[in-house]
Amino acid sequence: MLTRPSSGARLIALLPGVALSALVALAAFGLQKLELALVGFAWIEALVLAILLGAAIRIFWSPSDRWMPGVRFSAKTLLEVAVALLGATVSGAAVAALGPWLLLAIMGVVVVAIVAGYAIGRAFGLPHAMALLVACGNAICGNSAIAAIAPTIEAEGEDVAAAIGFTAVLGIAVVLLVPVVGSLLGYDATGVGVLAGLTVYAVPQVLAAAAPAGAVAIQTGAVVKLVRVLMLGPVTLVLGLMHARSAQKGEAKTGKKLKLMQLVPWFIMVFLVLMGLRSLGMIPEVVLVPLDHAVTLMTVVAMAGLGLMVDPRAVAKAGPRVAAVAAISALMIGGFAVAAITLLGLG
Repeated sequence: MLTRPSSGARLIALLPGVALSALVALAAFGLQKLELALVGFAWIEALVLAILLGAAIRIFWSPSDRWMPGVRFSAKTLLEVAVALLGATVSGAAVAALGPWLLLAIMGVVVVAIVAGYAIGRAFGLPHAMALLVACGNAICGNSAIAAIAPTIEAEGEDVAAAIGFTAVLGIAVVLLVPVVGSLLGYDATGVGVLAGLTVYAVPQVLAAAAPAGAVAIQTGAVVKLVRVLMLGPVTLVLGLMHARSAQKGEAKTGKKLKLMQLVPWFIMVFLVLMGLRSLGMIPEVVLVPLDHAVTLMTVVAMAGLGLMVDPRAVAKAGPRVAAVAAISALMIGGFAVAAITLLGLG
């Protein structure tokens, strides 16, 4: 008779892979600090560096069964915990200052960009999951959106790696283009801030893109970007429900029923609860900074684990199509942003 391993034994089995993922993550943080020291800005964030380093290791060495339990735990469970805790770092308090029309415009751009981006991806022959990841990454917040949505739709590691890699490179190009486009179109500080907030992926990159236009542009861009980040919760919830519905149709053939935790992933429920508590002021401000650091650390370790699970050959094979879809989607979002700014008279 077979016996199940004890909790202690399972924990011990996870340690080698988790430690390996953590070491890759530390190397990624080290490279990010080196970027800061050399050029004053991290053009490639630790999150991206972690997945690239992990994938690079896989070119020369494939982890054995001793390492894989912990690597899989880092790439999946640790990532889910990070997404759940992310809810405590976002609040609706600053959103009201934007006004209802700009709020509606931001939400409209995100939704239309996801739908159109997904359609473009499918038209280029990308698989369902990869097309969805690229679309959501461009529309919401780049790497963080891809990392958060991947476990919800059960995306493969190769899809996640390709989506993150190409949107990361594209994100740098968008940062450089925003001040140029803003200047060519004659935007004032508010217009540049809205343009940066609607098109740039990461919050630090939004600040960098808006900085040439001054403090007002930086503040406006940060708040607009916050609204895009807040869209991550509802979008992930909807995609999770849609994915669960497809799974439920398959389960119906066998007479099984999906439970609530399968319809709505546990980490999304925790995310929404924590976001609500933060908005109500029930989470002390003193815990927010360390919590944000913890979320960042767990996400980078998870990306390192994901990189260690990736076959770089599969990513390279999908490269040209993913790059084309990401670029076309980014240009499309830029067009939506310019149209919104014009219609609202914010330029």
